[in-house]
Amino acid sequence: MNTFTGKIAVVTGGASGIGRSLALAFARERARVVLGDVDEAGMAHVAGEIKAAGGEAVAVRADVTDLASVQALAERAFAAFGRVHVLCNNAGIALWGGLETMTHRDWQWALGVNLWGVIHGLEAFLPRMIAQKEGGHVVNTASMAGLVATRGLGVYNTSKYAVVGLSETLAKDLKPHGIGVTVLCPMGVATQIRASERTRPTALRNSEGGGHAEPVELMGRTLEPDAVAGMVMAAIRADELYVITHDEGLEPLRRRFQRMEQAILHRKA
Repeated sequence: MNTFTGKIAVVTGGASGIGRSLALAFARERARVVLGDVDEAGMAHVAGEIKAAGGEAVAVRADVTDLASVQALAERAFAAFGRVHVLCNNAGIALWGGLETMTHRDWQWALGVNLWGVIHGLEAFLPRMIAQKEGGHVVNTASMAGLVATRGLGVYNTSKYAVVGLSETLAKDLKPHGIGVTVLCPMGVATQIRASERTRPTALRNSEGGGHAEPVELMGRTLEPDAVAGMVMAAIRADELYVITHDEGLEPLRRRFQRMEQAILHRKA
């Protein structure tokens, strides 16, 4: 996709952070934008920013854990613009703590947003994107935590590893349809993800109040969301599968794959 002019881009988690920056980046490139989020006030503000700059934007309350809600987002997008060319499954949350301390509600919440949110996006949008026969692109937001495991992030790691594997397979499955796939794997970004508990549904809150573990301190720099959005836009243009935002991630990745290599070599020795 070498131009975004006239294209329709859908961004979940579009009220803040990386989602907001993606939405504004698409609008600057003359795409029309559909925002989905549970934060209606935040979405309205982002849509207002786009419109004030002369762009077009629609904001739709969407809970990505609920397939019907994401299907309603798709209905609104296609009703408003008739087409969708870029789908950014970006909504996500984080939580911390050893796996031995995680509750069933922790698992339900994290997998519901981080993994099922992506799956629901694909279910709701992909059939129509394929039927359009106009190509397109899917961006799934994972994390460096989907490539390298970290103590105290087990539930988050699990959800993000799944998104990486899903995206790697999706790229192969969608290639015949001319739809590219990018999986975004950032490290530290200046977003509100450390305040994810604010969005946890009441029914999935732990009886002790949740948020019982301190956030894991990430290695490396903290990037601004606009910088990450720029990397994603470049990856869509170049049809690149991975966006790994931090150079600091290279050494942990090398160590991981060296361990795999050694496991094979030791077995053969």
